[in-house]
Amino acid sequence: MPPAKKRTRSYDSAKIRAAVLGQFGNVRAAVEGLTPEQFDGPTRLGEWTVRELAAHVTMVLGSVVRKLSEPEPATLELALLDWPSATVTAAASIDEDTRAIDTGDLAGLYARTAARFEAAISGAPDERLVPTRFGAMRLGDHLVTRTVELVVHTDDLNAVTGLDIPYDRQALAACTRLLADALAAKAPGGAVEVRVPPFAVVQCVEGPRHTRGTPPNVVETDPLTWIRLATGRTGWSEALDTAAVRASGERADLSGVLPILG
Repeated sequence: MPPAKKRTRSYDSAKIRAAVLGQFGNVRAAVEGLTPEQFDGPTRLGEWTVRELAAHVTMVLGSVVRKLSEPEPATLELALLDWPSATVTAAASIDEDTRAIDTGDLAGLYARTAARFEAAISGAPDERLVPTRFGAMRLGDHLVTRTVELVVHTDDLNAVTGLDIPYDRQALAACTRLLADALAAKAPGGAVEVRVPPFAVVQCVEGPRHTRGTPPNVVETDPLTWIRLATGRTGWSEALDTAAVRASGERADLSGVLPILG
């Protein structure tokens, strides 16, 4: 599959790499403090327990380490904005791989994963191609997708454990922006302006394009609500009913194009 020809936002490489390590460190610190009872609790991710969700988070970085050890692919196959929709194809294999992780020493697993990841990306250029489940990507783009995985699963952990794991600001920003840009790619147009302050503003949906003054169709929400909408953790109607989303204008209904992440 050739890479999509879409306008892609640029990301600061050093900030993204630091954000990935920072958010992983936030989750690591929280996981180390969980009790056996908390580990055995359910999650909102099917049959996964908190222990399996915590183990899956190590895959977010561990997969990068493994892929960088493999031969570099010859051809770019997946553009950054194509990644969110492509993820729908991998649910079964991700579940299988997660259940295969040895969770007997999660603290040790997190420590080893962080060290190996930091060593693996040190000196590796953003332009280096890496194989992924969905096709070969630029390393720099793949690392941006890691912020999405980490932020989304941090929210999953917070939702079911009662914890308040902090969000690295750069990781939250990158996650928000990628999912907003993916919405604009999925539903191209200029009829609706989607605002997720302070990180993203995009125009989407076919129809008359707004050029000046107050847009006639506006959707506005906060970053975490947007991420929950984009990943299907929260439904459109629910977000409207709880005033987590403010939508004005006859075209400001995104229920037909959400979620974004497969």
